[in-house]
Amino acid sequence: MLRLTWVQPEDLLGHELAQAYQDGRAPEAIAARWHAAGGAKAPPRAGTSPTPASRYLRALAGDLLDELAELPSGLADTEPTDLERIKAHCPDWPARPGPAPAPAPARLEAAWLGRAVGCLLGKPVEKLPLEGIRDLARAGGNWPLRTWFTARGVPDDLLRAHPWNRRSALTSLAENIDGMPEDDDLNYPLLNLLLLQRYGRDFTTADVARVWLDELPAGRTFTAERVAYRNLLTGIEPPHTAHHRNPFREWIGALIRADVHGWTNPGDPAAAAEAAHRDATLTHTANGVYAAMFTAATIAEAATGHADIHACLRTGLTVVPPASRLAEAIRHAVHLARATEDFDTVVDALHTTHRAYHWVHALPNTALIAAALTHANGDFSASICRAVSGGWDTDSNGATAGSVAGLVTGAPAALPDRWTTPLKNRLATSVADFDGVGFDTLAQLTHRLTHQLTQRETRHP
Repeated sequence: MLRLTWVQPEDLLGHELAQAYQDGRAPEAIAARWHAAGGAKAPPRAGTSPTPASRYLRALAGDLLDELAELPSGLADTEPTDLERIKAHCPDWPARPGPAPAPAPARLEAAWLGRAVGCLLGKPVEKLPLEGIRDLARAGGNWPLRTWFTARGVPDDLLRAHPWNRRSALTSLAENIDGMPEDDDLNYPLLNLLLLQRYGRDFTTADVARVWLDELPAGRTFTAERVAYRNLLTGIEPPHTAHHRNPFREWIGALIRADVHGWTNPGDPAAAAEAAHRDATLTHTANGVYAAMFTAATIAEAATGHADIHACLRTGLTVVPPASRLAEAIRHAVHLARATEDFDTVVDALHTTHRAYHWVHALPNTALIAAALTHANGDFSASICRAVSGGWDTDSNGATAGSVAGLVTGAPAALPDRWTTPLKNRLATSVADFDGVGFDTLAQLTHRLTHQLTQRETRHP
């Protein structure tokens, strides 16, 4: 029997109950009705429960999802999604500078490579608990984490207790790497290149949807993106696609789409954040949107080549409402990373603080990325290894940390060969005509596109 992940109402209901508790609603009565009827909790790590629900439970779950959507949120005033209200909450919203030159192709290639390397490092341990990641790395003689994971020398009983990610082990363990395999963390930057090529910097959220429907296979979407895709196909238009029966709207999906908005708006974190907002609101709300804006603004600052990692992160925070849960999580993570010498201690504190959140939620993952970048102090290898060793959404966290650190590093030659050589300058993807593309080609394309967009704006301000 086909069991579709991330869209079954009986699986969404448990996640929506968790989201309701987190965003200040009062779902206790609805939760009681669900559990009294025999409804289960949300699947803890996978996208679907192991057995299908009855027809009655599925219908009840749909009704309760709609009831939950009507509950008022106590955080609505401090965590808005509307861009103008977000700006009103941000007293240090960055000023808009004049046009800046496009980052050099070498800097962009380092960013593309960094994103791929960090993603690939995290792929085999995605979904594993923190103790499993640590035990596997130690068994492979690789702790503190400093290079690719390997199955060589790892006892069979440990592999049974903590199996590698089923889809990734064949392409992402040290002994198996042969180019960069397909991953949604790389597919979305490719889609955003197409978005800017077709619609320019003034693209709309509906334009993002058009590109997805034209170029993105539905099976390559997950969590909030899959729900929004489903909503589009049923005739629901943006931004309602982010709200309708979408309990994943504050998860990490919008963050992993933000890099291109930063790369193509060098020195203009406000423009980068606004572009990320238009992209993110197809699928996300509130903190899920802020995570994308924070990432885009951080990268836009790094793209100038003039700022250190700490200045970049401070810039990223200027576009996040200061009273939001995400801003608080980032500030806490940066403080921990600055005050604590041992990064494992930082990670343990973050896992304690954010234990109520799902492993794909934007809050813990964004906090971990900020902590890893802060603690590594601009070092590329340390940035990706800290991000991945901290657990949660390991491939996405490694990808974003690698993108930022690669951009700060500034050139492919500055990235250690042990990371870049196995990628063979080759990316696999199901997006458009990009399959097999080289990272040098992507860098040239990004540079040329940024230059063209800037020239167009200079001629037609």
